Amino acid sequence: MTTKKKKKLPIFIIIVILLLTAIALVFARAAYNFMLDLRHQWLLREHPLGYSYYVEMYAEEYGLNPFLVYAVIKVESDFKAGAVSNMGARGLMQIMEDTFDWISRYRLFERDMIFDDMFQPHDNIRFGCYLLSYHLENFGDIDCSLAAYFAGDNTVLRWLGNPDFSSDGKTLDEIPDPDTQHYINKVNNAYETYIKLYAS
Repeated sequence: MTTKKKKKLPIFIIIVILLLTAIALVFARAAYNFMLDLRHQWLLREHPLGYSYYVEMYAEEYGLNPFLVYAVIKVESDFKAGAVSNMGARGLMQIMEDTFDWISRYRLFERDMIFDDMFQPHDNIRFGCYLLSYHLENFGDIDCSLAAYFAGDNTVLRWLGNPDFSSDGKTLDEIPDPDTQHYINKVNNAYETYIKLYAS
């Protein structure tokens, strides 16, 4: 009894298949790189280095990482100098009026300034950087400092004093306010993105 031999594919068909596979891989790689480039360009557009002269100057003056300042501006106002929140905070870093009064009168001693000056990028970034550095100096922790920037230092001190939220009284294991937690997450994500985009 004879068995039929399996027919081998002609060599030219094998070559065609290999060529088509190689071409498909090249196109797939090109498409992947194109999508990566599109994402990179989108991230650059969404995370600009706006008002860099003032950010770099005041970040250095107050001992801040400028990428953290950019991240706060991105989240607070998306780089809109005329931004006003529903709570009345103004400008790029969203300074509240009572915070402006405290900083201008008792910290920076700029008694001739008025709240409308917070629409000026150089004044707003100066005040915002001062406030951020003040919280970082007091709390020594970025998350606590951002929480204080958003919700006030007294609120953060109250949370730190509650063992349900802080096991060591210095860092927050849990943030009981979801809006504050959301804010911290957004700033930290923007901060990481700025570092990835511009620090290397």
